[in-house]
Amino acid sequence: MRLVRYLLLSWFLNAVVLGVVIALFPKVTIGSFGDLLEAALVFGLLNTIVKPVLKLLTLPLAVVTLGLIWFGIAMLMLKVTDWIVGSFEINGFLTLVWAAIVVWVLNVVLDFVPGPWRESDR
Repeated sequence: MRLVRYLLLSWFLNAVVLGVVIALFPKVTIGSFGDLLEAALVFGLLNTIVKPVLKLLTLPLAVVTLGLIWFGIAMLMLKVTDWIVGSFEINGFLTLVWAAIVVWVLNVVLDFVPGPWRESDR
């Protein structure tokens, strides 16, 4: 039950984060609310499954680039979401860069804001 709640909350938070990105950048578009939920699901799965593998594979390069390669991986996760979800579009490299920065900032904020996503076993 806890896993299901975590997955639903993660899906919702990804939808909120992508919604903020869509609202901030005119070059980031989505077809409908249902498409936003689909994009959030795809983005969450990519960040949960693919991103850790890529981070492990690029660890030596991360040491050389002081971790900047991992920002490129975060941008790649957004772009792959764009490729998979037909109506989710990120147009332009600079828009992709800024969208990745906004996603990162929002995730940092969510890490510090108390809420059900910060549940502990205490």
